[in-house]
Amino acid sequence: MIFKNKTFIRKLSTNKNAWKSVVGLEVHAQIKSISKLFSGASTKFSAPVNTNVCLFDSGIPGTLPVLNKRCVEAAVLTALTLNCRVNPVSYFDRKHYFYADLPLGYQITQQRAPIANDGCLEFQVYTPSVHKQPYSKSVRIKQLQLEQDSGKSLHDTDRSLVDLNRAGVGLMELVFEPDLKDGEEAAALIKELVAILQRIDTCSCKMEEGALRVDANVSIHKESEPLGTRTEIKNIGSVRGVAGAVAYEIQRQIKLKESNKPVINETRAWDASTKTTISMRDKEVLQDYRYMPETNLPPIQIAIGPVRCGSLDADELRKTIPELPEQTRQRLRNEQSLSLEQSIILVNDASLLKVFEDTVLENQINSKMVANFLINEVNTLLNKKEMDSTDIIGKSKYIGEILTLLEKEDINRNTAKLLLEEILLGSTRSPVQIVKEKELLQINDNEKLEKLCRDVLEECEKAVRDYRAGKTKAFKALLGVIVSKTEGRANMKKCTNILKKLLDK
Repeated sequence: MIFKNKTFIRKLSTNKNAWKSVVGLEVHAQIKSISKLFSGASTKFSAPVNTNVCLFDSGIPGTLPVLNKRCVEAAVLTALTLNCRVNPVSYFDRKHYFYADLPLGYQITQQRAPIANDGCLEFQVYTPSVHKQPYSKSVRIKQLQLEQDSGKSLHDTDRSLVDLNRAGVGLMELVFEPDLKDGEEAAALIKELVAILQRIDTCSCKMEEGALRVDANVSIHKESEPLGTRTEIKNIGSVRGVAGAVAYEIQRQIKLKESNKPVINETRAWDASTKTTISMRDKEVLQDYRYMPETNLPPIQIAIGPVRCGSLDADELRKTIPELPEQTRQRLRNEQSLSLEQSIILVNDASLLKVFEDTVLENQINSKMVANFLINEVNTLLNKKEMDSTDIIGKSKYIGEILTLLEKEDINRNTAKLLLEEILLGSTRSPVQIVKEKELLQINDNEKLEKLCRDVLEECEKAVRDYRAGKTKAFKALLGVIVSKTEGRANMKKCTNILKKLLDK
């Protein structure tokens, strides 16, 4: 299904008469704070059920919310980083709806006057299987608002249980304008957002823990026609899930339209196991949340620019913004001479980027060589062993040793892969020690290599005759014999040149 979707996206972008897809995202990011938005209860993940709960979180009458300053600071810092207009005054509202994991019967959010509006985020889109060349994309941010998270319902065959540990955890809801065209752009946006929020430390972005959840609004239309009926895909929990859900939904809507069937305005869920979206409920009847001002919380006042009234100074917070992902990509290209593609891949993986920078800093090695080794060899091995890039944190010294040996031609690439595997699997010996103990040094001596090549030619007379008769595959067979005889330690670049000279005599 994924490959079909990718082909489908390419057709959408090249055929003027084809359907055009429009995608907008809403992101709920849990704020990285010790306590909840309106109570002192802990936000620690994986605590025993219903232990991170204060009286206010469980909706006990007479309890009042107390605003967490850290959550406001995190929201303002995020808004500034995303080029939003921070509002000097913002308000809280009550959003009423009944659900078992919402004890108050309403959610405290910001509907009328959010903490920030009108932002803009530029990011890079690079998915070789869909978009051959990387390109820049810009998306507008309608608003950023503070709100409290709900609890979690656990359903069994004969009963439903409620865990309120998550109830009241501070959220930043980011509403993006529908400026995207496909699932890969949506996934690239989430990758960039994750990188930014982790840099400024306002959200852990651990999607597997529910710290970042994505809703996608998808519609299709033909050029010069009004936008079509949209569907909403709720609570997508991974970056690849975002790409897959949006791509599938676009294709599903196309099939409906081309079969003269209507697209229903509904909420759908993404099923990662079947890679399909599933209908949850229709949205034809507009739900009335009965918004009203939150009477127990005063307005948030923020000092920004000429407006100096407020307990929080946005201009001081702006000074704490670190180097952002796009600035890092530019620095890698300008200072380390990396390609745009290399810089995108490294910046998209914080662990890989750290190892790259540590390795280059600690060793006098060509930075392009380091980047290629990390992107190709390290990533391939991590995938093969089902490991995460965090597993290589702290191993930059060893990776530097491997690359130094490789650069000096003391070892070849196959040996480098072997050493890398030993290190990733927890070996405490350095690559230099492993090379000495296992006698893995590359054979570089010209006289030894020439003698080796002559011996191989004498042993493989048929392959020599075949090569001289025009069968070029015979040459590879000769090289294979050399690899076998030396257990992969011969300098194959030199052997190739020596063999050619000997065969051409």
